[in-house]
Amino acid sequence: MKIALDSVDAGARYRLLAGTITPRPIAWISTRNPDSGTNLAPYSFFNVIGTTPPLLAFSTNRRSTGEPKDTCSNILRTGEFVVNLVSKPQAEAMNFSAAPFPPGVSEAARTGIAICPADSISVHRLEEAPASFECHLWKAVELSEEMTLIIGKIIVMHIMDAALASMEPLRICNERLQLVGRMHGNRYIDTQNSYAMAPATLD
Repeated sequence: MKIALDSVDAGARYRLLAGTITPRPIAWISTRNPDSGTNLAPYSFFNVIGTTPPLLAFSTNRRSTGEPKDTCSNILRTGEFVVNLVSKPQAEAMNFSAAPFPPGVSEAARTGIAICPADSISVHRLEEAPASFECHLWKAVELSEEMTLIIGKIIVMHIMDAALASMEPLRICNERLQLVGRMHGNRYIDTQNSYAMAPATLD
């Protein structure tokens, strides 16, 4: 079947793309509310996009009222945010933080997730996240009236000690992070069942 995406509505486009481009990593993003509380929200239209400079990106849509979501507003106001990755033990709290809380509510407080100060920015990070990335806003791109692309430069990375496979050279044992990914609808997947392939050669 061939589908021209311009011929279907936005809801259908979302279902088609989110149902096929899987699994997607989850950015559990913490930002600072105007009252200094910690906003926390998950985004799965997210990935790393470069290493020199170290950049990651996620996109956020607007509320049904047309107003930007708190995550986007806070980043544009402060120029700072933390991307926390989600481990399997944190999945339920992550899911709860996606509920439609009123603007200004601290999802971190409502979920009971422990937070701690970041090293390089004024935003708190999640204390028990398997990995966190403290970011400065690199660029915000208005993709449409409904969607904004946020690109962040990673300033400091935190990684759980148990996930370090070696210090010299620095290597991560990904399986120890117990990360979860987003599938379609309300389905998620863990990342424990991976397999290896030998590097391709022309021999």
